[in-house]
Amino acid sequence: MSNRVLMKGNEVIAEAAVRAGCRHYFGYPITPQTEVMHYMATRMAEVNGTMLQAESEVAAINMVYGAAAAGARVMTTSSSPGISLKQEGISYIAGAELPAVVVNVVRSGPGLGGILPAQGDYFQATKGGGHGDYRNIVLAPASIQELYELTVEAFNLSDRYRMLTMILGDGALGQMMEPVEFRDVEPIENVAKPWALTGRKGRSEHNTVTSIYIEADVMEAFNNKLQAKYAKVTENEIRVECVDCEEPEIILTAFGLVSRICRNVMQLAAKEGIKVGLIRPITLWPFPSQTYAEIAAKPSVKAFLDLELNCGQMVEDVRLAVNGAKPVHFHGRTGGNLPTQHEILEHIRTLAGRNA
Repeated sequence: MSNRVLMKGNEVIAEAAVRAGCRHYFGYPITPQTEVMHYMATRMAEVNGTMLQAESEVAAINMVYGAAAAGARVMTTSSSPGISLKQEGISYIAGAELPAVVVNVVRSGPGLGGILPAQGDYFQATKGGGHGDYRNIVLAPASIQELYELTVEAFNLSDRYRMLTMILGDGALGQMMEPVEFRDVEPIENVAKPWALTGRKGRSEHNTVTSIYIEADVMEAFNNKLQAKYAKVTENEIRVECVDCEEPEIILTAFGLVSRICRNVMQLAAKEGIKVGLIRPITLWPFPSQTYAEIAAKPSVKAFLDLELNCGQMVEDVRLAVNGAKPVHFHGRTGGNLPTQHEILEHIRTLAGRNA
């Protein structure tokens, strides 16, 4: 890698997309992700691409559908209520098996909420959000460097599996600045797209992209095909980071921004003689359930403590993965508040039996 520069997270998302071969961007301004559009307005002109501010989030996601159907690498970005408006289009994209990248720079909610960081969109991102039996690959970066690398990877994954990949960030990651080191050459996968709507080009039949299947058996067969693809993604694409999980007493589990706070708390706990490990899912879907199960089986582990910026969402997947082998506790903050190192450490002391 080379070219280490100080950049804002939202701008890194845009630069990463351009480097990944994205030449079509459709969006609508909403805080705290609007800088992505600002950056794209300049960069797309430089690479002979298209940046268009649509009349609404609904329009933007349907423009994504059109560009993806033509075989282009395409992206849209928004923030929580804007992503909600895109859900019908996201379901259509899944139903048409189109590759696309959607970025959610999450703000606090529900409703209009506020512009401060939150993780309240976990359910929406990982459980579907729109209608029907479909899945999206969901990536959760924890740093500006990962915002870059995972955005590039999102385009590769989308093309590889012909499905939508979502980047789930948050207001803090979008607005904060950190050094980022760009590669000289991106690992772009050039996937053939014979299904794309690019004209017949000598073929006797034209391509068709659709998500409507009237006959029940045909619709069921298509759903079964999707589930087989999702099983393949689960088999091949789980990403998770485990820190100090060899013989821990307490396992912290967190994604994104909160995982960074956990790392400092682990050092504080170590000074008190409490061995603390961290499981950080990088793919929120597919979820690294096997990793949780294996660590839960360790004799040294007393309990899990799941930390999130919501009222308890990923903790449901953690409890399913642990499957009763060890207690799973939850600590959450909302409204844009972040858990302090002190309050997490106090919870760890209690679970480790050190507060007596």
